[in-house]
Amino acid sequence: MTVPSQRTPLHPLRRALTLWGALLALLWLILIADWILPGHFIAWGITPRTLDGLLPGILAAPFLHGGAAHLAANSLPLAVMGTVAALRDWRGMWTALALSLVVSGLGVWLTSPTHSITVGASGVVFGLFGYLLARGVFMRKIGDILIAVLLVIVYGSMIWGIFPSQPHISWQAHLFGFLGGIAAAFFTARARRIAAAQTGGAA
Repeated sequence: MTVPSQRTPLHPLRRALTLWGALLALLWLILIADWILPGHFIAWGITPRTLDGLLPGILAAPFLHGGAAHLAANSLPLAVMGTVAALRDWRGMWTALALSLVVSGLGVWLTSPTHSITVGASGVVFGLFGYLLARGVFMRKIGDILIAVLLVIVYGSMIWGIFPSQPHISWQAHLFGFLGGIAAAFFTARARRIAAAQTGGAA
């Protein structure tokens, strides 16, 4: 006999807030652990053009920060844009996170100065920024267009972060994360159109 599941799916807003609340709590716990423990976690960041700094670095760098000010600067935009992306398209958000993390990490590994170490979630922040902006272009839906307009109003000055500006700030992570987010929006929109064509519905 099959018994219907009694589990109720989480409300989309609650699911989004739970995810991003947990991720931000993890980032702060890692930073606190870095202060307490004798090792320096920052050493696990991306070291350009070295094998040791490639795969471990790309995966670890977004979870590591140089200090409280660094993490605080990333926390609010990460929470805001991450929650908006999750509410708009849960699967698309994960695509954006994956592509921005990988493309940003590879871009840093290939183009950052030798002997530098890059850490921080800013590549993912810029990835979400690029993703939400590009959804307005590729999806062509009023909701996505309005979100893109609001992001330009609130966070439009972020765009300058993709250019070389200040020392010790990885514009490479910003630029390639931004490009990864745009790619995620393109692939998400393309998958929607293909699915709609196959079912005969609207994208």
